Amino acid sequence: MVWVLWAIGLTVVTFLSAYMVRRWPENGFSALLVFYTLYLLASQVLATRIVAFPLGFYTFYAPGAVFLYPFTAQALDMINETYGLKAAHRAIALAFISQMVFVVLVLLVKGLSPAPFYELEEAWQKIFAQSIRIVAASWLSFLACQVVDAHVFSWLKGKFPQRAWLRSMGSDLLNLTVDSILFVFLAFYGTMPVGELILGQVVSKNLIGLLDTPWFLLYRRLLLKGEVAFAQAE
Repeated sequence: MVWVLWAIGLTVVTFLSAYMVRRWPENGFSALLVFYTLYLLASQVLATRIVAFPLGFYTFYAPGAVFLYPFTAQALDMINETYGLKAAHRAIALAFISQMVFVVLVLLVKGLSPAPFYELEEAWQKIFAQSIRIVAASWLSFLACQVVDAHVFSWLKGKFPQRAWLRSMGSDLLNLTVDSILFVFLAFYGTMPVGELILGQVVSKNLIGLLDTPWFLLYRRLLLKGEVAFAQAE
């Protein structure tokens, strides 16, 4: 049931994104940026929970944010495909700023005294203490991997303009593998088995990341039907 809702959610976002870009092309970048930033901020909180991905022959373990990766990757690919590499750079910079603001807001709330009747204070402090480290770890991996993703996507678009599936899959696979190693090591070293988590995140992220390719191709087809011009590779 979870995966059915996941597919429905990705489908709704794909159609909604294509509609907004076609209906209001001058505001399409802003709409895609909202989705991109929202997914990244949600990932910072959801990454505090380690979940199981049973594949039948083996069960991998990874942060819950892995579940959101196709949404995040697709949003950046949509921006790059429609508005170009420079727009993708702007999206990455703005999303990074939003993550820093998120950390500041969490720290501000952590500094307030809890109500005497609030029974979840200890659990809240543990979750968000971990979340701060996770967010900090994600900054380095985010900046490095998202920039690489954007450039690889743009380069593949210039070399193979008719192979949309190649630039989506190729850029995502490189991004995912490097991000998994950097993020898990920085976020969980000393507190959790990083080797097992890195393996679980690399495998699960790449598997789930590959699944988002049909939705990216659907987005592109919807824009072609609407005669939306795509940005040239830079």
